[in-house]
Amino acid sequence: MADSQRCGRYSYEDYELTAQWLLSRTEHRPKVAIVCGSGLGDLATQLCDANVFHYRDIPNFLETTVPGHAGRLLFGLLSGEVCVCMQGRVHAYEGHSMEQITYPVRVFKLMGIETLILTNAAGGLNPDYKAGDIMLVRDHINLPGLMGLNPLVGPNDERLGVRFPCLSDTYDPALRRACSRVAAQLGVTELVHEGVLCMQTGPCYETVAESRLLRAFGADAVGMSTLPEAVCAYHCGLRVLALTLITNMAVCNYRSEERTNHAEVLHTSSMRAVALQTLVSAVVGQLGQFHRGGGGGGAAAAID
Repeated sequence: MADSQRCGRYSYEDYELTAQWLLSRTEHRPKVAIVCGSGLGDLATQLCDANVFHYRDIPNFLETTVPGHAGRLLFGLLSGEVCVCMQGRVHAYEGHSMEQITYPVRVFKLMGIETLILTNAAGGLNPDYKAGDIMLVRDHINLPGLMGLNPLVGPNDERLGVRFPCLSDTYDPALRRACSRVAAQLGVTELVHEGVLCMQTGPCYETVAESRLLRAFGADAVGMSTLPEAVCAYHCGLRVLALTLITNMAVCNYRSEERTNHAEVLHTSSMRAVALQTLVSAVVGQLGQFHRGGGGGGAAAAID
């Protein structure tokens, strides 16, 4: 396992080993997995009857080195639904391959997960957005993927997914509609948008020229994570919902004196974390009805 981790090539047996290791240490059998981004880890602390594992103790998991990412995996109940929650993630800019940073997603698949909810912090590009808004990811522009840094590069294991997945419907429309309805019920509709998330690897924030280019491409927000996990999850057959907390506005004007920094990201995350956590919790509650109902016609049948 150490050798596979070093070379960045995992086998089906590696994923299976990690899944079995976790399931043998908890009685929880989740259908929903949640990944908490920068400053959003408090969502994991809302889990009831939680079993907690540190990444450093889990076979083949990598430790995160980024402030705002606790590096723990929690199993427990959220809104009555059994969930597993990643309190922080690892990133490409920490020196890891795309296959390494998406390792947990395939483990989730083998654990029986059906729905993956991704959260992240990102910079706003759309001039109609403001810091503190929440964006439901409708589509994405995966710059690293377009340049060959894709978690699906390499030999394909048909047990995990097809060789050539079509990503035109990566982000489940029924889940997005459910999220919008929940936002209306909570009275936070004015904070919630649907948009396109762009990923660059980081760790540098964008130059003015880069921000302008990404806006011209049609991106509404830009971040340093999430898209590889979404690609990998969709490849595995999981339903995907991604929510972006706009923690700052990308600098698109040379005359601006604003400078993006990670402290600002964490500060805004802490200010709006409750709204995002409440939104995610309510959506999870609706997913619970579907999972306990046995599926039927899929997510759309349950939450439309």
